[in-house]
Amino acid sequence: MSGVNVKSEIKPLKKVLLHRPGKELLNLTPNTLEELLFDDIPFLKVAQEEHDAFAQALRDNGVEVFYLEDLMAEVLEGNPELREKFLKQWIEEAGIRTERYQKIIFDYMQQNYPDAKDFVLKTMEGINLAELHTDKSNSLVDLVSESSKMVVKPMPNLYFTRDPFAMIGNGVSINRMYSETRNRETIYGEYIFAHHPLLKGTPQYYSRYSAFHIEGGDILNINEHVLAIGISQRTEPDAIDEIAHNIFNDPTSPIDTILAFNIPNSRAFMHLDTVFTQIDVDKFTIHPGIMGPLTVFEITPEGSGIKVREMNDTLESILEKYVGRPVELIPCGGGDRIAAEREQWNDGSNTLCIAPGKIVVYERNDVTNKVLRDKGLDLIIVPSAELSRGRGGPRCMSMPIERED
Repeated sequence: MSGVNVKSEIKPLKKVLLHRPGKELLNLTPNTLEELLFDDIPFLKVAQEEHDAFAQALRDNGVEVFYLEDLMAEVLEGNPELREKFLKQWIEEAGIRTERYQKIIFDYMQQNYPDAKDFVLKTMEGINLAELHTDKSNSLVDLVSESSKMVVKPMPNLYFTRDPFAMIGNGVSINRMYSETRNRETIYGEYIFAHHPLLKGTPQYYSRYSAFHIEGGDILNINEHVLAIGISQRTEPDAIDEIAHNIFNDPTSPIDTILAFNIPNSRAFMHLDTVFTQIDVDKFTIHPGIMGPLTVFEITPEGSGIKVREMNDTLESILEKYVGRPVELIPCGGGDRIAAEREQWNDGSNTLCIAPGKIVVYERNDVTNKVLRDKGLDLIIVPSAELSRGRGGPRCMSMPIERED
């Protein structure tokens, strides 16, 4: 079966897209952490073991796992004429402006990575100057640059597949991301959604070439008719206006309401899914800092445009109205301030629901996990000592492709 179907955060998960952390993590250094949006350097070997355990836990629960690197490699294998076009675009988006280096990198990639999967992984890993074996006497830049300089920077955030593209009903948003570092990641989505047999033909509600930022962590499918989007550090209101127009103008989309949550602009509230995630028909995990009054904008279609109405209420009241039943909000850390701060830092409220009441959580958040277990939830606990260093939880690391209706 091809196409996508994601009209909920909790209905049984059937297909999911992941990226196994690769050598891109080896190209993180203390000096580049801030630029590459990391707070620490994960140990790759252990991060891969943890990620493999995460993928296996999904398979053990009936979820078919697809890998971003495999889908992109299959696109290039099935459409060999695209390889040169993709490579030239990748070089340009990496910021390589001089004709000399464009040719050097193009030739290097073509000659050294004939295998499509190796080629794709290398585009994710990045290239340092020492790999290129250039004649330094021909370039002042080469002579004054350290041999370890990254000519093409890595994409270490790729294992958070939630953000570059987000499934919305039967369509997709291919996002323009907040940072230049992450915006390059969406190039794979451009090719996969245009050419891969599993995903081509999917309606596209947002383009990576749009002017405004939006990221998948800010997009939550409340139900078939209601979509929630965070106005956050990473998602601009202009982007929400644009995506609302595109969704409402698609006659096949049943979505008739978009809720724009105005959340604090900070690292702690990076995306809407760090503020709350749905884990059962009537339960949500939440960041304790979001318990006060909220400003939420209800966006509905009006003619060929949109109508926006401001609401000021508690998260609980707003969710109850649009979920259609009383809801229970379960704070990260169970209300203990220190535990909440510590476990929120390690994504204690960023859970992946694979069926109502059945959720994937990080092992290290033991206080929050006990609270969830005491509430009757079925926990699938995965190791997380290294994965959590990227500041993203199980929801961040997964992009559902299909859920049961």
